[in-house]
Amino acid sequence: MSTDPILLPLGQRPAIDLPGRATYPAETIERLERDAAILISRYPQARSALIPLLHLVQSEDGHLTPAGIGFCARMIGLTEAEVTAVATFYSMFRRAPTGEYLVGVCTNTLCAVMGGDAIHEALREHLGIDDGGTTPDGKVTLEHVECNAACDYAPVVMVNWEFLDNQTPESARELVDALRSGEPVTPARGATVCTFKQAARILAGFDDEQPGTVEAPRPGAPTLAGLRAARRDGGDER
Repeated sequence: MSTDPILLPLGQRPAIDLPGRATYPAETIERLERDAAILISRYPQARSALIPLLHLVQSEDGHLTPAGIGFCARMIGLTEAEVTAVATFYSMFRRAPTGEYLVGVCTNTLCAVMGGDAIHEALREHLGIDDGGTTPDGKVTLEHVECNAACDYAPVVMVNWEFLDNQTPESARELVDALRSGEPVTPARGATVCTFKQAARILAGFDDEQPGTVEAPRPGAPTLAGLRAARRDGGDER
């Protein structure tokens, strides 16, 4: 019997060696420093601003680059190794160039049973890319994701972290076609989908600069089904 170790693939995460530019131009550094100062001022210790700063540099490049890692380290007095350790822990920080729209198909248990696997396969074929790939026009990056905590609307597709509920292979194909053609896409529970870089800037802590306002979404009927059942049966609603 062989004693060689069995090496299991760990998904589609790119290598830690980050692609992209190593330094920023002086004008970019000046602009990012102004934004970084705002973010850092919100915390009693500068290093606490690391997560927002990573979103900030991701909004600049569309993914993490050596320039972005170095910038974050310099702004809050950490080593690049310390920044990289945090950045590579969270899946929201991309280690490879990402399209304008990051389309994630939930393939965890309930979404898969409800059709998530079929949606993922349909989009791979429709877009002509493998999981983790980006379309030649740079518009869409496709990946499968684990549970989005939206099982009541399964199967769910996310675009730049906005939920698209109750999807089918056909509706998902229409969705990516709309994204690639520049048509506005507005989920039932959220704001009109913006680009990946714009979403990263919002996650950093800056205002959504899209025109108009969006009312905060309220729980829908599927989300409240358990509460209704508890009331009907006289159970504990807590």
